[in-house]
Amino acid sequence: MITRERNQGPTRRPNRGRNQGPTTARAASQTARRQLNLATRHQLAASGVPEGTITSRTRPGGPWQRLLPRVYLLQTGPPDHRQRALAAVLYAAEPAADPLSGDTAVLTGGAALALLGIRDVPHTPADVLIRAPRRLTGTPEVRPLATTRWPRTIAVSGIPSTRPVRAAADFAARSGDPARIRSTLAHVVQAGWCHPQDLHAELRAARLLTRPAIRAAAAELLVGVRSIAEALARDILTATDLPTPLWNARLYTPDGAFLATPDAYWPDEGVALEIDSAEYHYTRDAWHATLHRRLRLESHGILVVSATPSMIRDTPEEVIRALGTLLTLTKSRPTPPTAQARGHQQLQLPLYC
Repeated sequence: MITRERNQGPTRRPNRGRNQGPTTARAASQTARRQLNLATRHQLAASGVPEGTITSRTRPGGPWQRLLPRVYLLQTGPPDHRQRALAAVLYAAEPAADPLSGDTAVLTGGAALALLGIRDVPHTPADVLIRAPRRLTGTPEVRPLATTRWPRTIAVSGIPSTRPVRAAADFAARSGDPARIRSTLAHVVQAGWCHPQDLHAELRAARLLTRPAIRAAAAELLVGVRSIAEALARDILTATDLPTPLWNARLYTPDGAFLATPDAYWPDEGVALEIDSAEYHYTRDAWHATLHRRLRLESHGILVVSATPSMIRDTPEEVIRALGTLLTLTKSRPTPPTAQARGHQQLQLPLYC
């Protein structure tokens, strides 16, 4: 007896991930929604996205992009700086952990400071802390740093990061440029992200104060210096026989009203040094505010020497002569200044740290 095969229709080929339908898209969207449109391969697989779909969608011209090994951007447009920063954390976090918890990976160093708006800080490769003794291979974009001192963490723009004081210390630890260290630490303190004494304590805990560049930068901050221009002025004044000023002292009128905070102030003589950068005086309002501050100081008997950072750098002898002249003149004037520096305390670093 002859039997005929039934018509089975066209042969079905296995689905290689070309089109997984709305279920896959929904799962991927739910995974990435809380992570700035990012997801790891582990997260996508846990959401039910097949390996073939991941491979297909991350091919050239596909709707997804591979930013780092096992880390994907689920969009066609280029990533912004926040997405690149979070991608570094996703790469470094343990696969089964929630990467946003900050328990297994957290942004630090220059990348964390850049998120806070600290200017001119190099943020690549992104430094990411992981818990020792875990080890992880770095990439050109990510530098995993194993630590036994796991920090308290915060979220900056949705990205788990160390607190600014730890980020600043980690940046200093890995920078070999003394000028960059000096500038960055000053910017962090000047922006109000941490107190100089807290930064000193963090640097000491990390055993970084044995490095001359870091120790010098910390010493400047403790005496009140808040910018590179002020640090340069302090270097110049230290080399002279002029009295030592207070740095960034808050001055008040006799009735307790706040007057101003000059960059350097000699309280016994009533002389102030104001370092005014051109970049802060592009607008008419900013220039008027500077002139008004000077008038307030002079109305209370304080003599003011004004200079730009370039004057401090290029013609320091002229600034020194102007200060020396005013400091000498005040010795014979009949009425002392009426402004007072209150609550100002300048501490020196201990000799051994």
